[in-house]
Amino acid sequence: MDVLIHVFVALHIIGIASLLGGFLTQMKAMGDGTARFTPAMLHGALTMLVTGAVLVGLNQADDQTVNNIKIGVKLALLVVILGLVYVKRDEEKVEKGLFGLVGGLTTVNIFIALLWT
Repeated sequence: MDVLIHVFVALHIIGIASLLGGFLTQMKAMGDGTARFTPAMLHGALTMLVTGAVLVGLNQADDQTVNNIKIGVKLALLVVILGLVYVKRDEEKVEKGLFGLVGGLTTVNIFIALLWT
């Protein structure tokens, strides 16, 4: 079971890398006002959602304690991120504030995962 959990943790990290990497590669374009949400950002957010749900289930099945409040906060942030990226995915330009919000929420989600024990 530990190997399976680690595989899904790795996939979860790949998802967040895709989401954050898509944001970071668009930062110069954000300064110019031409940033857009890339397909990698949408796929990264979806990967995080699916692997996160699987990780909660696997950890509970393995009789490990799961902090449901932490998971709820992370899920709420991810749903907001996913909603914004999904709705604005076809637009040529995304407002600076909205694009920055997605990057900020993604970063907050990372810090919650690492620092909330």
